[in-house]
Amino acid sequence: MIPADALNSLKALALAQKPLVTATSPASAASSFEPGQKFQATVQAQLAPGIFRVKVADQLLQLQLPGTIRTGDTITLQVVSLLPRLTFNMAASANPLSTSDQLSETSRLLSSLTQQPLEKSFVRPSNSAPLWTGTTQFPDTTELAGNLHTALSQSGLFYEAHQAQWLAGSRNTAQLLQEPQNQPPGNLKIAPERHEQTNDTGNEPAQTPSSTAAGRDRTPLLGIPDHLQPLVHQQLNALETRQVHWQGQVWLNQDMSWKIQEQPSRSPSGMEERHWATQIHLNLPNLGNVTATLHFSSSGLIISLDSDSSTTRAKMGKASSTLISSMTDRGIHVTSALVTQHDNA
Repeated sequence: MIPADALNSLKALALAQKPLVTATSPASAASSFEPGQKFQATVQAQLAPGIFRVKVADQLLQLQLPGTIRTGDTITLQVVSLLPRLTFNMAASANPLSTSDQLSETSRLLSSLTQQPLEKSFVRPSNSAPLWTGTTQFPDTTELAGNLHTALSQSGLFYEAHQAQWLAGSRNTAQLLQEPQNQPPGNLKIAPERHEQTNDTGNEPAQTPSSTAAGRDRTPLLGIPDHLQPLVHQQLNALETRQVHWQGQVWLNQDMSWKIQEQPSRSPSGMEERHWATQIHLNLPNLGNVTATLHFSSSGLIISLDSDSSTTRAKMGKASSTLISSMTDRGIHVTSALVTQHDNA
């Protein structure tokens, strides 16, 4: 399911050739409308500059209308979206500002996306091989970090941004060809739709492939190949939630769940800052379920290590000073490091 805010923003862009009309009435007014409906509306009064009382389908709504509208005008309104606000366009209106009623190709595509079954998508590597395949007892952290970066970068999630870099000459053709959008369908292993089930420990939702019902219910979308549709959902989810969720094998037989999220925050002076949080979850052979969360901001790094095992927490507590010292040596200022117990409730 495409998040409402991201979808409606894209719809507005797709319909940019038509004047958009936003209701300032309570959100409950939207319950009487459905996307695509058309109504002959009568402008009854101007309440403030750009704000009019308009009678639409026997309802009195307050609408933001172009300044050329006058009391007594009759306009034709078509419902574009219900959330986050009731929005119309002035399709086929007698008003001179109106334009053709025909929806663009992009608009029809976005409308089709809203009808797809609810799913939760995860970014996955394009192949099932572990990211680190070395033979030493402990992974080379520098190599593993680079491989994680490459796996996320080549996931196809940022393909359009990479195209812009390619046009600017900062990304070469070989790099662009590694991404799913340039791979034959048979070579791709895009993340399937999945649903969450609580595992036995209650710590982290266990991710299991959904039934094939979701695949059967999916409607073919003109312009998007079937094997790339989950990736489109991932891109729109990332735009809406500002979060990316990656899952894959980091080394042989060791799965990892990795989340990256932008969290807007404000400094004491009231200025908005970019605040990033990243979290990894591992079920390790000797330590059990472990979650590490790192919060990055202009003031430094906050580390939180989480486990439901008292033995593991004790080990992490003893090693935390070594971790802080190692990061400090690399120029990373750590403001705090906490070891916490996972809440099973």
